[in-house]
Amino acid sequence: MGDVLAWVLFFVMLIAIIVMLVFQLMCLADLEFDYINPYDSAARINSVVMPEFITHGILCFLCLVTGHWVMSLLSIPYLYYNMRLYIRREQFVDVTEIFNLLNREKKQRFFKLGYVVVLLFITLFWMIFHALEDHH
Repeated sequence: MGDVLAWVLFFVMLIAIIVMLVFQLMCLADLEFDYINPYDSAARINSVVMPEFITHGILCFLCLVTGHWVMSLLSIPYLYYNMRLYIRREQFVDVTEIFNLLNREKKQRFFKLGYVVVLLFITLFWMIFHALEDHH
């Protein structure tokens, strides 16, 4: 039963990361269509960047602690990318450069979203697998 609970926790954390990434993409789309000004868009995006990074860091740590090595290994590239952005101080959107970097920022978040969706499907598979295994 412990494995099922771990997979449910991983699933919830991945859903939270997806929600944060979709929120960032919505803010960028609103900016692109001129529904919001650059300052508000940057402030909204920057408010969820660190929670996204922290949530994924906790997810990787929990995968290691619970012994789910494959999931941990699959999460490392995303963690590495986030750490690289953080070390280079490129994790936040700059208000003055947001229009120049709009396509790059959207593309970056779409790739991250795609990667997390793949992790979500893997987690969903293992969660169902362990739930059915415990049921028998």
